[in-house]
Amino acid sequence: MFEIKPWDAADYRQQTRRSTLILAVVFLALAMLLSSLAVMAFGTPGGDNFRFNVGGVFAAVLVMVGLMRGYFWSQPWMSAAVYGWQLKRSLMSITNVMHQVKAGAQARDPAAMKLLRFYHLGLAQMHLLDANSSDHASLVREADEHLEKLQAQGLDPDQSRLDPAWIDTVKQAYNARP
Repeated sequence: MFEIKPWDAADYRQQTRRSTLILAVVFLALAMLLSSLAVMAFGTPGGDNFRFNVGGVFAAVLVMVGLMRGYFWSQPWMSAAVYGWQLKRSLMSITNVMHQVKAGAQARDPAAMKLLRFYHLGLAQMHLLDANSSDHASLVREADEHLEKLQAQGLDPDQSRLDPAWIDTVKQAYNARP
């Protein structure tokens, strides 16, 4: 279950820039090292070693995937990037069923109403963290209208947690019917 947490936007952007720089430097070092090792082991002096250089870069990509999953993901300096990735992934899981969510919200289904509220809150935070004020302005009116409907129905407007069961409920209830 994903939960929206408060983040200072400037701090978030600084941390994600730092983690991106660290990952880029590690990847470049790995790519150069593995390409050089491949050329030394399999290449010919003065010959065309392009395929070994490409093989070293490809090996660096595989090593980086392993490092990301096994080590970097849990590092404190990656927390902002991990949070941003999880937020965007949660929003995408709702976007993938948005036509069903909107149909459910129109029908005043509580699960769909909560999903749409979480979506609005998460999208607002994502726009804030990414400094995307132009897209945020278009969201405000829709979010405010939905908030009024949510409150009129007596549902809690603080939907900062995404329950995956809501998505399953909405998908089953409002699946496209022929």
